[in-house]
Amino acid sequence: MTDHALLLVNLGSPASTSVADVRRYLNQFLMDPYVIDLPWPVRRLLVSLILIKRPEQSAHAYASIWWDEGSPLVVLTRRLEAVMREQWSHGPVEIAMRYGEPSLDTVLTRLAAQGVRDITLAPLYPQFADSTVTTVIEEAKKVVQEKKLPVRFKLLQPFFDQPEYIDALVASARPYLDAQPFDHLLLSFHGLPERHLTKLNPGHDVRRPDCCAESSPEVLANCYRGQCMRSAAAFAAKMGLPDGKWSVSFQSRLGKNKWIEPYTEARLDELAKQGVKRLLVMCPAFVADCIETLEEIGDRGKEQFVEAGGEELVLVPCLNDNRQWGEALKVLCERAPALA
Repeated sequence: MTDHALLLVNLGSPASTSVADVRRYLNQFLMDPYVIDLPWPVRRLLVSLILIKRPEQSAHAYASIWWDEGSPLVVLTRRLEAVMREQWSHGPVEIAMRYGEPSLDTVLTRLAAQGVRDITLAPLYPQFADSTVTTVIEEAKKVVQEKKLPVRFKLLQPFFDQPEYIDALVASARPYLDAQPFDHLLLSFHGLPERHLTKLNPGHDVRRPDCCAESSPEVLANCYRGQCMRSAAAFAAKMGLPDGKWSVSFQSRLGKNKWIEPYTEARLDELAKQGVKRLLVMCPAFVADCIETLEEIGDRGKEQFVEAGGEELVLVPCLNDNRQWGEALKVLCERAPALA
């Protein structure tokens, strides 16, 4: 009987903060058709234009948050891997990155060579999007098909509203929310272009404040914004936060296309102008701190909020290698159904 492996998959990171490594990483990331969903020639031209200036800018941002051990996202995913090795009794636990190293190709090939035939594939994204979950699934399938690896997958489902995830989120955030009084909690999720949502649910209005509040399960399953709203509402209810004490926004826009709203940048200014002095920010679309949390919110967001009239912005850490999160992830992965 072969072992049943657990493969934790996160987004990835440049190998270093050098401009060359950042350019290589951004090229792989942005050329993914699930990230920029344009025909190849148009995507190639657009990405080539982005790569003229963006790598140098991003290299500076990465350098500002880089740890002695390496990329925070990779280091924290490695620490979660160690936690899960204590939790997962069914076989080996490995990590892979969709972009950069360790690659899905490398890890899947190694597991198959070790005799592993069953793998629970765990994309570490609470909410579903083609640019996160689908691209992991398709890349894993591609590796298996091209290399003829004799492995079968189970797939961790989006867990945006699962009690185990919400409880872990509350447990990790409570020390920060209880430490001292705060005026407002902003739950800032990663943004997406609106077309990424509307192409999956044609005619669905993703601009409604109560996005998917009354939608069918079929629509909600493909609505990233609606799932973010469900995560935020479930967290606020479990924490006992009253209406008006918290709100939702979306960060990390790229390009000039219409992205889902409200934008985090706009909310930071609005909250400061409304008299919010001490602001807490959580980023529940991420399970590990990374450039989008540490630099975009923890550094630039804090500076923007203070310049707009606020006094203090406190970034609440992601779940990272929190033990309760590891216990929750084990339960969620053991419920994973076979990948069709």
